[in-house]
Amino acid sequence: MVDLLSKVKSLAHPLVNVWLPYMSRPGEADTMARILITGSAQGLGKAAAVRLIDDGHHVVAHARDHERMAALSDLTRRGAAVVVGDLASQEQTRSLADQVNQLGRMDAIIHNAGVYGDTQRTSGPEGHPRVLAVNTLAPYLLTGLIETPDRLIYLTSDMHVSGGDSLDDLDWSTRPWNGTQAYCDSKLFVTALALAVARRWPAVISHAVDPGWVPTRMGGASATDDLEQGHLTQTWLAISSEPQATRSGQVWHHRRPAPVAPTAQDPDFQDRLLRRLAGLTGYELPTPASLG
Repeated sequence: MVDLLSKVKSLAHPLVNVWLPYMSRPGEADTMARILITGSAQGLGKAAAVRLIDDGHHVVAHARDHERMAALSDLTRRGAAVVVGDLASQEQTRSLADQVNQLGRMDAIIHNAGVYGDTQRTSGPEGHPRVLAVNTLAPYLLTGLIETPDRLIYLTSDMHVSGGDSLDDLDWSTRPWNGTQAYCDSKLFVTALALAVARRWPAVISHAVDPGWVPTRMGGASATDDLEQGHLTQTWLAISSEPQATRSGQVWHHRRPAPVAPTAQDPDFQDRLLRRLAGLTGYELPTPASLG
């Protein structure tokens, strides 16, 4: 365990580190699911992690930086592992994928991390708007770079139906910045990604989830939706053997089918989006044959 910990730490970005307080002990029966939840230091991600641990599953939590790791101490005391990386940075996102792969294959990944539209255009290290980098580019990279799990769950929003279908200026470099529209666009893109994965990778169960407008730090105190219901659909999709949960390629809200933008369901748009994301990240999603 010490050797593996050192190996994983050596792969981490020099400004970040990884905390691995838990790994399965030799001879321990691994009968429960192993689930990575991005953005799990607070809000819906933290609630999902607590619920899954309560149900006896092995959780890998994610914090953006060392300061946020402190918010996960209650989870690590209960056996969770923690990986660290800022998803606004492609370099740190790639490091995060390496850290997860060193822990072994996950059964499910909940792509929970997200940010709302900034009032002013705020760039990550590669120059992409933060809302695009965190909400779309990071899930895209992690989808391909982490060893493929059985299930993938992507968090979207009902605002994705207002997303624009133009892929000409994803970086908002030639048009006036509109944070709300950039958020809607990012959620349209991640919804289309979830449905594209379901179509292109038939061996993987892939869903998108609209958690509703819930009173998290991002949603604000005035949010009117049910915080408890906000995370239960994600955990259900991650572990349930019910037919609804194992039928890939759906969008959910509180365990019910949710409205889906026609653009997100269009295979041509999905393919064009994947080509644009490959161009922005320098990484192309593998084909089903190369998944092994």
